[in-house]
Amino acid sequence: QVQLVESGGGLVQPGASLRLSCAAPGTNFVMNAAGWYRQAPGKQRELVAFITSGGTTNYADAVKGRFIISRSSRRNTLYLQMNSLKSEDTAVYYCNGDFPPREDLWGQGTQVTVSS
Repeated sequence: QVQLVESGGGLVQPGASLRLSCAAPGTNFVMNAAGWYRQAPGKQRELVAFITSGGTTNYADAVKGRFIISRSSRRNTLYLQMNSLKSEDTAVYYCNGDFPPREDLWGQGTQVTVSS
């Protein structure tokens, strides 16, 4: 199975920014369509944003205007730029290397905590 590796999570204060990255090092897997998801404590996993193979992006209403999903063809890496972070953004963030998501293309998740 392809193992996606995530980075960029951490503990920040409200209003701060973070950039999450998702890659598949050491493989020849190419990400085209992909998505970011999150799961808050006691909640179900939810879609945050996705990008199509053609580059069209879509966002959950809760993050629209604050988050930006993008990908680098050169680095074969998916990104999530998170701005103006709120406490309600606190969650484990997961990437999937396709959209619609595929069972074998999940990352392990990276923790984002927003607290004052």
